[in-house]
Amino acid sequence: PGSRGRGLTRKHRLSSPAPVVPMPLRILPLPPGLLPRILLLIPLLPGFRAASQTGDCKLIGENGAQSNAERGLLKKLEPLMGQSFSMTSTGSSATETYTYSFRVCAAIDNHPLAGLIQHSKNNETKVIGRINSTQIIGGSDWIILIYGDGDRYTNHCKGEKRRGMVMISCDPSVLGAAFTTVIEEREKASDCFYLFELDSKTACPPPSHRLSPGSILLIMFLVLITVYILGGFLYQRLVIRAKGFEQIPNYYFWQELGNLTADGCDFVFRSKPRTAAAAYRGVGDEQLGEEDEEERDEHLLPM
Repeated sequence: PGSRGRGLTRKHRLSSPAPVVPMPLRILPLPPGLLPRILLLIPLLPGFRAASQTGDCKLIGENGAQSNAERGLLKKLEPLMGQSFSMTSTGSSATETYTYSFRVCAAIDNHPLAGLIQHSKNNETKVIGRINSTQIIGGSDWIILIYGDGDRYTNHCKGEKRRGMVMISCDPSVLGAAFTTVIEEREKASDCFYLFELDSKTACPPPSHRLSPGSILLIMFLVLITVYILGGFLYQRLVIRAKGFEQIPNYYFWQELGNLTADGCDFVFRSKPRTAAAAYRGVGDEQLGEEDEEERDEHLLPM
């Protein structure tokens, strides 16, 4: 029995699996200069491009033909690029209810290159303008973004392509809000258009750092007062050899001015009537009446 037990124990030991020892993880260093190249290639990946498709407005004209003013206006709109806006408008009849969608320099989902679309009540979608046909003009506090090359009209404007204009007005309090439709001009023979409005602080002029005339006058006044006080103090102390309050320039003038100002305030704002008689008067010889010299000297005589 002892040998059988030892045999089973040896067999059991042979059939049991060996313990797994984890291998240490080795991190291989990247070759010098490889990491910056990888970071440069990330924006070219398809998934990354789809998630950050902004700033895709293509100005009309050949490469290099766009003016610096147009490129400057597009740069002002960078905070708005990729933002989406929508609104619903009702026409003259109940069937003319449209939903307009607008995106700044980016294509609307499921509509390649479409930056401005019109969706009707019967699920019909029309592209008003595309971002690959963009024009932009601007003024001191407004920017007009124009999308052209839209779907053609069916019964209006001689079948020309649709065109949408979005007037972005200055509103310092919002990045982008109040997207509304203004007019759809389709009764003309040509040059028809859609006009929309949008409020945004991107259309506002840069803040002015110039001082106002009032600020300039105030600064000049403070400078003159400072020069007068310091210059007068040094003159009184070093030249006149004045001491104490007399070192204040024109001390007696300002002291008298203060008294006159106090008298003026008392004269203007005192509540008692100006013609009221005084409550008491001083006693003088003129109020005692005339007396004989003998009467005035009677108290000196012995009784």
